[in-house]
Amino acid sequence: MTRIPVTLLTGFLGSGKSTLLSIILREPQFWDTAVIVNEFGEVGLDNFLVEHSSKQLIEMTTGCLCCTIRGDIRQTLLTLHERRASGEIPAFSRLIVETTGLADPAPVIHTLAIDTSITDLFTLDGVITTVDVINGDSTLEKCLKQVAVADRIVLTKTDLAKDPVSAKDVRRLRERLENINPGAMIQDRNDPQFSLARLFNTGQYNPSDRPDEVCAWLNAEAYHDHDHGDGYDVNRHGTDIQAYSFVLDEPISTLTFTTALELLIADKGENLLRVKGVVHLAEMPGRPAVIHGVQHVFHDPVWLDDWPEDDHQTKLVFITRNIPKKTIEAFFKSWQSIGSEEVKVA
Repeated sequence: MTRIPVTLLTGFLGSGKSTLLSIILREPQFWDTAVIVNEFGEVGLDNFLVEHSSKQLIEMTTGCLCCTIRGDIRQTLLTLHERRASGEIPAFSRLIVETTGLADPAPVIHTLAIDTSITDLFTLDGVITTVDVINGDSTLEKCLKQVAVADRIVLTKTDLAKDPVSAKDVRRLRERLENINPGAMIQDRNDPQFSLARLFNTGQYNPSDRPDEVCAWLNAEAYHDHDHGDGYDVNRHGTDIQAYSFVLDEPISTLTFTTALELLIADKGENLLRVKGVVHLAEMPGRPAVIHGVQHVFHDPVWLDDWPEDDHQTKLVFITRNIPKKTIEAFFKSWQSIGSEEVKVA
């Protein structure tokens, strides 16, 4: 059974999530989409609703479905899929979950990552975070986690920042976003080249669908310049979020790697905002394992049939809060030394 891709749409209050969602739903290519929101009134989708109703599920004029969350997201997902399978509602092929502006996206990611009753039916395709360039500097500290876990960042209200001073502020904000999450694709909503299609079908959380794109998915090289080291001034970017990567040149044993990772999660999990990587396990030299996690919760590894390029190194990317790179490096070095493996930090 084909699992339904889920896109998580997040962003701070007033950052333009609803406007972006409305634009998406106007496009015919997304008319077989279902949308889950917290309350209809918050979303601003009145023009799309066939009728105002207290019912949980409402059909839209475009053919999309709008569903409110009742209880937890897990039950909402299960109910929605059950009604789809029974033919009670149209067979939507994509799902967008819009969070409230103050919501932590991690719980939804966790549900889609580890709940087997959900993972059999849905797969997380990616996380889109909207950032308002007018208020971005003042609100960024309040939505750091939303930015840190994003696969796609959409800059909004850039049409209101046309004077030289405002344009300079936008460039500075973009630099801050790139430092927080250098692996995320950033698009300007008002750029003529803006593409809705590039927001979806990312394969970020299920790279086995497109193994040839694993290198782009990982994009570890993008994080090398963001290793700030001991002299890093957090006030320069106004954040305690850091992004960095390192490389294990030699294969690592499964026991060594899983033990190190599990202990790291137990000790630092709350501040592991995102971890992803391609791992060369000694017991499986021809089949790289793709790992992906958010805080304490990690997806089951995805096994690729072959390496996507000639380079067979383990490459790990971390986006963390208050965990310097040297701490992660020392942690893996100590466990690698127990297994008599040599570690080289990129």
